[in-house]
Amino acid sequence: MKRLTFQQKYDVIGKDGRDYEGIFITAVKTTSIFCRPSCRARKPKIENVIFYDTEQEALQNGFRPCKICKPMENLDETPSYISAIIKELHDNPYLKIKDYDLRLREIKPEKIRRWFKKHHNMTFHGYQRMLRINSAYKSIENGETVTNSAFDSGYNSLSGFNESYKSIFGDSPTGASKKTVINIVRFTTPIGPMFSCATSEGICLLEFTDRRMLETEFKDLCKRLNAVILPGENEYLVQVQMQLAEYFRGERKKFDVSLHTPGTDFQNKAWKVLQDIPYGEVRSYKEQAVAIGNPKAVRAVASANGHNRVGIIIPCHRVIGSDGSLVGYGGGLHRKQWLLDLESCS
Repeated sequence: MKRLTFQQKYDVIGKDGRDYEGIFITAVKTTSIFCRPSCRARKPKIENVIFYDTEQEALQNGFRPCKICKPMENLDETPSYISAIIKELHDNPYLKIKDYDLRLREIKPEKIRRWFKKHHNMTFHGYQRMLRINSAYKSIENGETVTNSAFDSGYNSLSGFNESYKSIFGDSPTGASKKTVINIVRFTTPIGPMFSCATSEGICLLEFTDRRMLETEFKDLCKRLNAVILPGENEYLVQVQMQLAEYFRGERKKFDVSLHTPGTDFQNKAWKVLQDIPYGEVRSYKEQAVAIGNPKAVRAVASANGHNRVGIIIPCHRVIGSDGSLVGYGGGLHRKQWLLDLESCS
């Protein structure tokens, strides 16, 4: 990926700016303000613009952050009042927060509904319902009766609980079939929000939320693991968020969180070789194929990398074309460049 020229940077401001988050910062001489590439404020005149690589550079040169796009915060950062509510619900999944309760907190219900629909593709009340069902499922697995689990999780009737349970798991709580529960969380990073999923064995997905193949990956995981994906946390999801924060600060070069990567034998060989590429280094697809022991399997290696569901930790961003070009990254080539730049500077 070639470096953007001044004109190319100016052309993408506002219009295509989200694809260039983390690549550059726009500073405006007449206002002394700096913005994200995607800022929705009026586009400044070209003669008034200075581009910087980082927010720190803009600050050091006397510019202050825009109040509209908030460039010092992670992109699509969860608002603090929603973070507090999510934490409250995760601490007590059986809690019910209704519209009336939101108004008492001076929160507009329609605002929180829009946020959950946009970032979790479900309603706020649907999110709460999923958390309750998740906790009830774990309770039943641990030997609690269906009746106690239903009423403890806030349902007013056993039939209502059975109906909700069946709509998610495809069977009644007393059914013989067993499902794997995959917990999912959303969190933000300097180059965009991510989803992470984990089973009781480890992390099985780590992707940027705007990845085009995300729904396909969710369906494939559920099929391979006979699973359902429900909001919730486990030890691996806590660990991966902590380790990724360290990575983005340049403080971590190796991950040790457990992974759960269902796939073919060849895919897992390819993913293992990816993890052997040292931090700050790159390999070609050909070199990856040689490391697997099959120099002719270049296309198969590229396909396996494309099916990698655990970004960054299984670092397919460290694989480039034989001519040194940046190719084939599900998170977007702008992010691939950003990650390589981060690792080369650390």
